Amino acid sequence: MAEIKDILVPDIGDFDGVEVIEIMVTAGDAINIEDPIVSLESDKAAMEIPSPFAGTVKEVKVNLGDQVSEGSLLITIEASESSAIPAEEPAPSEEAKPAAPESPAPAPVSAPAAPAQAPIPRPSPTASIKINEEGFKNAYASPSVRKFARELGADLSQMSGSGNKGRILKEDVKNWVKQTLSQGATRGGLGVEPMPEIDFSQFGDIEIHELTRINKLTGKFLHRNWVTIPHVTQFDEADITELEKFRKQLNEENQKDGTRVTVLVFLMKALVSALKEFPRFNSSLDHTGENLILKQYINIGVAMDTPDGLVVPVIRDCDRKSLIELAQELTETSQRARAKKLSPSDMQGGSISISSLGGIGGTSFTPIVNAPEVAILGVSRSAMKPVYKDGEFEARLMLPLSLSYDHRVIDGADGARFTSYLSRVLSDTRRLLL
Repeated sequence: MAEIKDILVPDIGDFDGVEVIEIMVTAGDAINIEDPIVSLESDKAAMEIPSPFAGTVKEVKVNLGDQVSEGSLLITIEASESSAIPAEEPAPSEEAKPAAPESPAPAPVSAPAAPAQAPIPRPSPTASIKINEEGFKNAYASPSVRKFARELGADLSQMSGSGNKGRILKEDVKNWVKQTLSQGATRGGLGVEPMPEIDFSQFGDIEIHELTRINKLTGKFLHRNWVTIPHVTQFDEADITELEKFRKQLNEENQKDGTRVTVLVFLMKALVSALKEFPRFNSSLDHTGENLILKQYINIGVAMDTPDGLVVPVIRDCDRKSLIELAQELTETSQRARAKKLSPSDMQGGSISISSLGGIGGTSFTPIVNAPEVAILGVSRSAMKPVYKDGEFEARLMLPLSLSYDHRVIDGADGARFTSYLSRVLSDTRRLLL
């Protein structure tokens, strides 16, 4: 007779309040012994909880996001007879073991007729992809998703997750495989050998610092973008002498409100004007790489340096906000970024991004496109330079610009036109009103 049994969280070590990140069963499912039922995640690892019984699931007692500990009720199951994991039988003692008979070896038994030859399994369509084992191991995914990715030959280190906190889901694995096959791309096709494993301690004393989660995620995305997007970087300069005078005047006028207008705010307004003039820069390729999606909104991502690493929150509807409104929102967003209060949705939906190193230094650099965007504007430190104007040299404040773009979407001529247009707009703030 079937018996109703409770399945509880087993001993999971010194973990308390572990989050349920995946539920693999529903009421009515027939399951076997050792079938995974839920996946839990602590701040250190993810683990699957297997069923100690075979039978039919009666009721699931937890929801995604619940916090559970050892002894928490997960599901109830209508267990089939003799379904429990059998206890291992003790090995017979030496005294109980029967003496080996000294009979001659038995005559060989003829082998049974060979069964019909099984069909040769087809190789995985992604079998030629060389998986980055270290990246695969550190990917943010549940054990069942890892197993699924292994079966498909998919490299988790090359994927971005759409789940909670960027967790990689089965659907992300499927989409990655589809996109990889449609592009005919494989890691092996790059002809790049894996990095050698080196024991650096043989050369002297070392320290090991684990990368932050933001470092790891950013590294994956940047690596993917660098190897899959054909980058070109266009360099230019903008004369911001008059802009700087106007900016200081604005800050004096708004000193009581505490609002501080930076050059970055003017850059955002200049980009709004440039994206309207060159709508191809406000686009994305679809997942097939065969269609261009032109965006009717203008959201600008701003790269921000935080103690835990680089983040790129998106400021939305920049075309509908004034300089002062953008300055206030930038300040608020920067504070939230440093306090680790940004959500994944805060970093999605951008039209183009800005990476400004002007407060640190440098004369130029090559920023990496923040896919699925097709362009990113890099800004370095402004400097006074002699500029030949009206027959004589004048000291002018020049701002270096570095525009990287996806050459599949934007050609070199348009890249040069875009930076030239930006330079004109920044050199004459009246053009921001057009």
